[in-house]
Amino acid sequence: MAKIKLLALEAKACFDYFNSNSNQDYNSPAFGLTLDSYPCYRGISSIAATGFALVAYIIGCERGWLDRGTLIRRVRGTLDSLLYRADHTKGFFYHFMDIKTGKRYKKSELSIIDTAIALAGAITAGEYFGGEIKEKAASLFNRVDWTWFRDKKNNRFYMGYTPEQGFSGWWDFYAEQLLMYILGAGSMTYPVPGDMFYSFVRYKRANSLDFIYSWFGSLFTHQYSHAFIDFRGRLDRYGVDWFDNSVRASLANRDYCIELGRKFKTLHERSWGLTPCQGPFGYQGRYGAGPSGIYDDEHIVDGTVPPSGALGSIVFTPDLSLEALNYYKGQTRLWGEYGLVDAYNLDIKQAWYADSYIGINKGITLLMAENYTSGLVWELFMKNEIVQRGLKVVGLSEDIKRHTA
Repeated sequence: MAKIKLLALEAKACFDYFNSNSNQDYNSPAFGLTLDSYPCYRGISSIAATGFALVAYIIGCERGWLDRGTLIRRVRGTLDSLLYRADHTKGFFYHFMDIKTGKRYKKSELSIIDTAIALAGAITAGEYFGGEIKEKAASLFNRVDWTWFRDKKNNRFYMGYTPEQGFSGWWDFYAEQLLMYILGAGSMTYPVPGDMFYSFVRYKRANSLDFIYSWFGSLFTHQYSHAFIDFRGRLDRYGVDWFDNSVRASLANRDYCIELGRKFKTLHERSWGLTPCQGPFGYQGRYGAGPSGIYDDEHIVDGTVPPSGALGSIVFTPDLSLEALNYYKGQTRLWGEYGLVDAYNLDIKQAWYADSYIGINKGITLLMAENYTSGLVWELFMKNEIVQRGLKVVGLSEDIKRHTA
């Protein structure tokens, strides 16, 4: 019970991050956009963090953390900004935008995955509040031209686009992108084929926790789509249980940290979950655990641990994630204005604790905590007609044997 109360405190602190670090100026063209991180980079908003914020407001309403009327105005205003004022091309948003203007930040790319997270947040908000908000969420979704971001030659989505260089990269390896295929296949305006779900490489590395891994071995790749899509009891056409795959990935990440505990004192059975975060020398997007890449050499480990790693896996490894949270409770320097700070590292000359928070890390913590506690985000997102159509087109059937056993 004490651990559950501690989880509730962290969830409330995550909500406070979004409540305090989103543009609340109703006269601003960028109303509702959320800071990528705090307190650094104060002028930069993240479209993915904004998507998480839309769900945070639902959770805040359900928990009574802020009055419903205020939250409805917040959600409606955010959707209006995204619909009518924020920079976009064919419905896709820039990864980073100016939090005061809604314009593209410097040379940021149009990001399909970050747009997908924003759309998932809008869809979830529409299901919760209904009425005008659901209509606005549908309008936001229906203008997205998924076919534009598809490379027909290899049947894969491009990773990004800039006006200066055009499209770049492909989603050719497993990562956090499963959400994109469901949304794209479910579109009534610009649908893409359901077989795109099966067009990326699915590499496994033989060990006791055999699972499909991602390029950098980062744990968030096994979490983000699962924050919205309830994969429990579903198999894809290749027979893959993606929920079970994330369970295995989470356990493997923890085992990796235990194994490296002989080298790094920050890593052990209650301090695990290697994933991108702020490090002692700046943000590092390659933090992860083996296996990674082709030759198991794409991930970086320097002893830095973000609490969001273990907590973002709480639906996969509930007891182990709560044990980690309880351990973090004793690390007093890990706690700050918005709950657990982004990361810490005891393996440098002077122990380092971040003094910052990253929106997407607070977001995955909050959404997964709510799914673990009530299943609310799953329930709302999964009943949406776009999502239901996408699941059917992709072929994510329910595993009848599991339900009748």
